[in-house]
Amino acid sequence: MTNENNKSKQENIVLEDEKDLVMDHEYDGIQELNHPLPSWWTGVWALSFIFSIPYFMYYVLMDGPTLLDTYKMDMAQMQKIIDAEAANTANFDIQAYDSYVATPAAKELGNTVFIENCAACHLDDGGGDIGPNLTDKHWINITKLDPEQIYKFVVHGNEEMGMPAWGDILSKEDIMAVTDHVIALQGTTPAKAKEPQGELLNE
Repeated sequence: MTNENNKSKQENIVLEDEKDLVMDHEYDGIQELNHPLPSWWTGVWALSFIFSIPYFMYYVLMDGPTLLDTYKMDMAQMQKIIDAEAANTANFDIQAYDSYVATPAAKELGNTVFIENCAACHLDDGGGDIGPNLTDKHWINITKLDPEQIYKFVVHGNEEMGMPAWGDILSKEDIMAVTDHVIALQGTTPAKAKEPQGELLNE
């Protein structure tokens, strides 16, 4: 028994600079060192406690905004951004259009946007399915094969005829690119062309 106690005492080695940290109690031959918390941690904790007092008073006892109020303010700000973007999308600028659709990136984007969003009704080659044939000269909602008319129709759509308002979904660049793509479909030969619908456009 004495040998075990001696062995335990030998194993409890305390460094010279830690002797003042040794706590009074001992359990099963194990002693603890009382290391203080880092000063930065203690300072942060104290500051957070001090900060919580005016925070509680303002947001709980006074008229500070609630989570619902903050949500409404954020949504109002977001709506302003959405409205501004919608106004920008609805505004057709022929110079910006001509400059943009002349780029190879716009040509590629136009085909991608058409396949992903328009082909479900007009087929990949524009021959028409649920929607009308876009390769002939008969149009339902367009009186002239003009980029501005097609652009604005894509933006606003026609819900009664099943045409979504893509201005709420696609970006301005997407709509310019797909407008150019639709115009480029004129005169092409689709695999299965739907019968003409609408009025024949004037040359």
